[in-house]
Amino acid sequence: MSLTTCNILISQQSERAVTVTRSLSKQLQLSTSRSITLRFGNRSSTQPVRIINRKGSFVVVPQSVASTIRLPSGGKCMVKSNTGRDLQFGPLIGIMTYTSNNPVLPFGARTGFIKEFLRAAGDRPAFYFVFSPRNVNWEEEVITGYFPGSGGRWVRKTVPLPDVIYNRLPSRSAEKSMSMEDFKAKFVRRRIPLFNWSFFDKSDVYRLLEADEANKYVPESHNRPTPDLIREMLEKHRFVYLKPTAGSLGIGIYRLTYNPERGYFARFRRNSGNVLIRFSRFEGLMRMLRAHNVRLQYYVVQQGIRLIEIDNCPIDFRFHMTKDGNNEWVAAGIGAKKAGKGSVTTHVRTGGQLMTPEQVLSRVFGTRGDKILDHAKEVAVKLAESIERNYSRPLGELGFDIGIDKNENIWMFEANAKPGRSIFKHPSLKAQGKASLVNIIEHCMYLSRFQLRREG
Repeated sequence: MSLTTCNILISQQSERAVTVTRSLSKQLQLSTSRSITLRFGNRSSTQPVRIINRKGSFVVVPQSVASTIRLPSGGKCMVKSNTGRDLQFGPLIGIMTYTSNNPVLPFGARTGFIKEFLRAAGDRPAFYFVFSPRNVNWEEEVITGYFPGSGGRWVRKTVPLPDVIYNRLPSRSAEKSMSMEDFKAKFVRRRIPLFNWSFFDKSDVYRLLEADEANKYVPESHNRPTPDLIREMLEKHRFVYLKPTAGSLGIGIYRLTYNPERGYFARFRRNSGNVLIRFSRFEGLMRMLRAHNVRLQYYVVQQGIRLIEIDNCPIDFRFHMTKDGNNEWVAAGIGAKKAGKGSVTTHVRTGGQLMTPEQVLSRVFGTRGDKILDHAKEVAVKLAESIERNYSRPLGELGFDIGIDKNENIWMFEANAKPGRSIFKHPSLKAQGKASLVNIIEHCMYLSRFQLRREG
């Protein structure tokens, strides 16, 4: 296989011959045959070929041929030849999410993220488009999606099934339906890489790691706890977190504490305020949970960890992990989150404050801060590799909620398969935000096989 970049020019002339510059022909080691097969996605068309002595690497494709293979536009892209008698253009990268009829926000609340993704792509040679599952025509194996146009507009075009799919569907419940599982499996059967298969439940993550060496970084955690188990965990660890299995954004979390002399305490979020209640007996604590409709079969109980603090407020860290163009995990962005006074979690929406990890660790550990951060990055990569190794579907990014205790131990509390990007709102983390998207784009190139792969 030969691979390089080229510029596609779409001709309005009536002839169907494809024109290739001699320099591009040499780069791709094309044969001297009189015809060539153009490929785009799963579409192909064999046409006469003409080699011309012009500078540059470009291909002139007649409009009629471009329509046959559903080529959406001209411009710069990758091109490869597998046989010396073919040209395959690409990659065609599809971002899967839900679309709307709103011309200003065609992808709803995700429109800003999609624009940010395309800005990060810059002039990287590829075709990028956004589509909804309902836009896929399986009989014809085509998708009608949105391509970026001039002036910030979006243009609907119909193209072949893509070379790779970045899954950003936002609905946790819809993704777990059998119909959606079958829908995504259709791409897999056609050997089209689709990564970030679905959201994790907390129980998924603990199950994936339970027999792995990396499990030593996870606090003791139990799915579907009984009241007896909660009491036992409280007596053992003195405080625990009760978390909904399918929860996110810190919603529905209870911090439970046991003091042999003062009884049991529950801290949680109600409406817009933080609440702390004391119970003299364990039975009172359980009655309160039942009154709040806490169904333990949908919860996880997790050992509490005494985290490092600033101003008596616990600190944890969001590690935004991505795969890169070499198919390796990297810590693309790290934000430190300081809990609000009296808050159960460090989420900004509950009064938390976003900081950089360097600010926090230098203040807590002094000159050892950099070394501790490097160690945390190494642990995060090990955790990502372990989850991927034990997971049955391709992953391209993960979000870890990681804590560091006063003894410098690293702990992973949660892993998210489709992490949010709120940490990148911090002015000092914007560059990391762009870098995380560049990694995803280069990983798409890797999966699409339009990138020369590093050996070994």
